[in-house]
Amino acid sequence: MFQLSEHTAQEIVDKMMQDIPYNINIMNDQGVIIGSGNRRRVGTIHQGAVKALATGTMIEVWADGRNEKQGTNEPIVIDNNRVGVIGITGNPDEVRPFCNLVRTTVSLLIEQGTALKNLHNEAERKKAFLEVLLNHHGVYTQKLQKEASAYQIDLHLKTTILYIKDMDLELDKSKLMLLYPCFLIEEGTYILMIQNQTNMDHLVQSLLRNHQQGCIAIGNLESNIGRGYQQAKSTMQVVKALDLSSRAITYEEVAFLVQLSEMQPLDKTNVISKLEDIPDMLETLQCFINHDCSVSLTADELNIHRNTLQYRLKRIHERTGKNPRNVLQLFELTHNLLSFYK
Repeated sequence: MFQLSEHTAQEIVDKMMQDIPYNINIMNDQGVIIGSGNRRRVGTIHQGAVKALATGTMIEVWADGRNEKQGTNEPIVIDNNRVGVIGITGNPDEVRPFCNLVRTTVSLLIEQGTALKNLHNEAERKKAFLEVLLNHHGVYTQKLQKEASAYQIDLHLKTTILYIKDMDLELDKSKLMLLYPCFLIEEGTYILMIQNQTNMDHLVQSLLRNHQQGCIAIGNLESNIGRGYQQAKSTMQVVKALDLSSRAITYEEVAFLVQLSEMQPLDKTNVISKLEDIPDMLETLQCFINHDCSVSLTADELNIHRNTLQYRLKRIHERTGKNPRNVLQLFELTHNLLSFYK
């Protein structure tokens, strides 16, 4: 059950008393004052609040007594639970409307806080479930199958993973969630689990049309979701490593490069790291590879003179010890690129 903190209660009191010319007290579910215009009363028992909590009704005090003052005390009820009391000091006929106003404000804040907490808890549950699912090997347990069904995932069906990078799916998410299980991996990165293959191409093309930036890596149709996820993720790493121009690429298209990336370079220090501090060197190497070592096409793509490109290729050779104009050494550089982005 949500509980107001003393800090929040006091903030509400201070703000409301700027507009209401009466002292306000907020009590917790034990009748203890946790926020008050009279700070000396914080931490003490409010007798009117105790009665209001016990009866579930507004308690009005018409005369000051030894342990209570004239005013109204109304329970705060959330989901049929009495979570606190609003008290306002003054003639009940005068302060009653203000009491209702403050109670409504506090109730809304509590409900908002509860909703946010529930969303956070659900997000944490979803994150934990996804981690288990993506790392699971072998036969799925009944428990995991049941959890998966809550996210519209049928673990009896084969699944294709779409690994989506640098796209903001928040605008599409509500629509996508009705059709496909969708999970946020990190900001701008999502995975979709596709179990209806007839709509795959249409979905991919729709995503590309709706988002001018970003790309999609597509795993194989697999009975194990974790395996399909690793395929799609590794495919995306190849795309980023070589700066491939395709915005939608399948694991099958780069399977050899994925396997190559999993081999450790012979040198402990990846030579690609020697290019990080030289402007445009990584981009030049990636572009040179993508244009099949064509000097003219690479220079045009980079919008530089051929001589500038030749100079950059020479610098890459000097820094890495590998000549990008030599096919075997370029293959080594490609391997190092793939490993660097792994």
